[in-house]
Amino acid sequence: MSNLLILIASFLFLFNLPSSLADSDSPTAYSILQSYNFPVGILPKGVVSYDLDTTTGKFHAYFNDSCKFNLVGSYQLNYKSTISGYISENKLTKLTGVKVKVLFLWLNIVEVIRNGDEMEFSVGITSANFAIQEFLESPQCGCGFECKDSKFDMFERKSPFVASS
Repeated sequence: MSNLLILIASFLFLFNLPSSLADSDSPTAYSILQSYNFPVGILPKGVVSYDLDTTTGKFHAYFNDSCKFNLVGSYQLNYKSTISGYISENKLTKLTGVKVKVLFLWLNIVEVIRNGDEMEFSVGITSANFAIQEFLESPQCGCGFECKDSKFDMFERKSPFVASS
């Protein structure tokens, strides 16, 4: 029995409990983002749980279902019910589960880098920069920032993914 307790304690040390199973004092997925110097708005509202290996930065964030929404004047985004990748200070890499529609193509967002007051989103073949101010609030699945209860007006965005940087 004591070996089982040691194994469980070791596991919990390496991996945080999913937020839905942890006590109310545990950090949310959004506060974890902030601890790595990212704004909460790069993750839509509705994360039901997450896990993070703090030694490697490997993470998973879970929604009840896929999450789709449009951003004002520009892109359609699609988050699968599970997104994953690696997080470190100012950098998200090897992302899976997040797509953006550019013109007629759905492209995977594979990396996000914070550089000062800008966020760079890479789809592999090209990237686009946005002001960090555009990510101060999390969008809502279904309606993005155009929800009736949203208090934050998004900036009109051009399509920086269309031209290579």
